[in-house]
Amino acid sequence: MAAPRASGGGRSGWRPALSPSRAGDFKQCPLLYRFRAVDRLPEKPTKAQVRGIVLHAVLEELFDLPAQERVPERARALVEPAWQRVRAERPELAGLFDGAPDEEVAEWLLSSNKLIDGYFALEDPRRLEPEARELLVESELASGVLLRGYVDRLDVAPTGEIRVVDYKTGAAPRQIGEGKALFQMKFYALVLWRLRGVVPRQLRLMYLADGQDLAYTPDEAELRRFERTLEAIWDAILRAGRTGDFRPNPSRLCDYCDHRALCPAFGGTPPPYPGWPEPDAGQETALDRAD
Repeated sequence: MAAPRASGGGRSGWRPALSPSRAGDFKQCPLLYRFRAVDRLPEKPTKAQVRGIVLHAVLEELFDLPAQERVPERARALVEPAWQRVRAERPELAGLFDGAPDEEVAEWLLSSNKLIDGYFALEDPRRLEPEARELLVESELASGVLLRGYVDRLDVAPTGEIRVVDYKTGAAPRQIGEGKALFQMKFYALVLWRLRGVVPRQLRLMYLADGQDLAYTPDEAELRRFERTLEAIWDAILRAGRTGDFRPNPSRLCDYCDHRALCPAFGGTPPPYPGWPEPDAGQETALDRAD
């Protein structure tokens, strides 16, 4: 039987919830949050991001295979079908290769092999049976803040210990990137703790580009502090939403921002503030989770 998966996109009556990506956006730069969650400005996906979506699909489907068939050759064979499904489900991503010769697309697909090799250097999937993959998790805090996110993989030991696994298709980051990744993983750990009453034993980030991983063990006291951090972020989002005062916070990450030309910190002018129609924290997308 395939591991349980969760999918809730498009469900009617879904309450606005805070996702790890949007919370991280506001923490990094309130104006970036506004551009993404309020203005909903489009962002052009990169080939690396789209490849990340494909690789996440491959690693999810790998565990549909019988354990003995979870080998690198079978994983590589899943890449092309996964790309075809991504193209069919998200035509806007397929447009990344409009007008490109077939050889360029083929070379891009082959570049996934290095990431697959990086994955198999980190673990042997024949020895694992995850409880869940691409799992939608949500929990309401006592303050009323609703948290929602997607966990790449959830491993549960026979003793009940929980491990949260997140695939990163980039290389292991420096300090800023590592901090962002741990923020995301603590978010998942908090939601799972509130859902199950068990603090995850391990948060594991697997960096496939260079075959490295980062393991972290949270504790209750840390997650309580993190809970207060998320509540403070949500309160700040609501205050900014009422006033329209989403201020830029320039940093080295601005070099990678699609909206730099609209940022006052760089001489730009944001579009007129459209108002705050509802306290919507902004949903997380597949591109948010494709590294």
